[in-house]
Amino acid sequence: MREDIPAAPPATGTTDAHLHLWNLDGPGYGWLEGAPAALRRSATWEEAAPQLTALDVTRAVLVQADDTLADTQAMQAAAARIEADDTPIRRADVVAWLPLEQPAQLAELLADPSALTHVVGVRQLIHDHPDPGYLDRPAVRESLARLAAAGLPLDVPDAYPRHLVQAAEVADAVEGLVIVLDHLGKPPFGDGEAMGRWERQLRDLSHRPHTVAKLSGLATSGIGAEQAPHDLRRAVDVALEHFGPERLLWGSDWPIAPQPFDLAAGTTALRDLIGQLELTEQTQILRGTAERIYRRVGD
Repeated sequence: MREDIPAAPPATGTTDAHLHLWNLDGPGYGWLEGAPAALRRSATWEEAAPQLTALDVTRAVLVQADDTLADTQAMQAAAARIEADDTPIRRADVVAWLPLEQPAQLAELLADPSALTHVVGVRQLIHDHPDPGYLDRPAVRESLARLAAAGLPLDVPDAYPRHLVQAAEVADAVEGLVIVLDHLGKPPFGDGEAMGRWERQLRDLSHRPHTVAKLSGLATSGIGAEQAPHDLRRAVDVALEHFGPERLLWGSDWPIAPQPFDLAAGTTALRDLIGQLELTEQTQILRGTAERIYRRVGD
């Protein structure tokens, strides 16, 4: 890990490092048109909160689900409401969408504290972008350098097979940029040959010390972890071997799960595996890594 990232202080509770909220009363979220019917409704904090409380979650990281400033602003408003509520969730942060193709506009936003309220990272739905080389564009690379200078990591979603190798290339090219690999890159459960390729690519990415990975969203990979528990264990073992618990963080990926809006459906098997680790290793994955990586500008 980066030497300038301090060790996580002692704390209680768990951080959900990957939670989605959206409101379908307005525009956006076009990707939901192809999602399961049960998922095509608003995802509200009121529905998520009691499920998170049952897992002793005290910090939530809201992750963008649309490539718009409107989505970013909606999450910032939600984070402020969450922190104002009298609940066990004491802190809420945002992995936001910011205009990576417009480095000048990005620079203005990074210089405006009001635009960065609760923001601890940046993400874009690059897996849905028509250009597979999006992260290689000169303007995007300039923006990524600005993120690195500001201390904001880049989340990379659903990377395998399209972007996992590219994530390693970006880590090499942009000095100081922390890359957060969402959902372990989405390992292809149920396909032995593809799982081998995924493991090799994940191992290669892990050689870059500024990279971390999320144990999240694994119940929606390929045929599903609930149908291939051996693949889920293999994925977790591979992640632990190559990244170590100090470079892994847990997220629910709610409400996206085998049973939409059912947090337990997507997390129980994974949390059971994490619970088999030493307590210090559990603490790193469930809280410590997120505390080190996801920090607000100026913290």
